[in-house]
Amino acid sequence: MVQIGVTGNIGTGKSTVCRIFETLGGKVYYADREAMKFYELPSVIGQVKDLAGKKVFDKNDKLIRRALAKIVFSDPVKLSQLNAIIHPLVFEDYFSWAGKQQDAPCLFYESALLFESGFYKHFDQSILVTAPVQLAMKRVMNRDNISRKEFLARERRQMPVSGKEELADHIIRNDEQQALLPKVSALFSQLCQGSSLR
Repeated sequence: MVQIGVTGNIGTGKSTVCRIFETLGGKVYYADREAMKFYELPSVIGQVKDLAGKKVFDKNDKLIRRALAKIVFSDPVKLSQLNAIIHPLVFEDYFSWAGKQQDAPCLFYESALLFESGFYKHFDQSILVTAPVQLAMKRVMNRDNISRKEFLARERRQMPVSGKEELADHIIRNDEQQALLPKVSALFSQLCQGSSLR
C-alpha cells in the first residue's frame, strides 16, 4: 500500500485536492482536523493553558481556536512548543488509523506542516499544493473571517514554498487558471493504480 503525504501553505487548497482523492477511492487522514480531538484531553488542556493561558479555552474547557492561533502565530517559540505537544499524538493516531485501512489502494495524510514536522520522511511520496499568495489570502480571509494581518502572520510561520518545492515529489498548482480535477485524477492514477513511482 502506498502512503502519500499531502501539504501546502495556508489557503492553497490541499483539503480540496484530498477530497478529490477520496472521490477517486483513496483514504485520507486529515491531520489538522484530527488534531482538534486531542484538545479535549485533560492532559493537553493543562499543557496548552500553561503555554497560552486559560483564555484560549471557554468556561467548559472547549478550545477557542482563533484565540490560540492569534497567540502562537505571533510567537514562533510558543508555536514550536504547541506543535511538540500535539504532533506526536497526531502521528501515533495516524499510524493506528493506517493499520486499519487495508482495502485502500493508497493512503493520504493531509497536513499543513508535513515538511516542517519532518513527518514526510515516513511516506512513500509527497505532494505539494501551491497557489499564488494573493489568491490564498482571499480564500482564507473569506473562509475564516480573518484579517489580512492575521493571514500574513500565519503564512510567515510556514516554510517558504520554494523550500517545500525542493522536498516534494509532486506539485499541484491550484491557481484557478486550469481545471484542478484532471490534474488530481492523473496523479491519483499514477500513484495509486499501479504506475511506477518517481
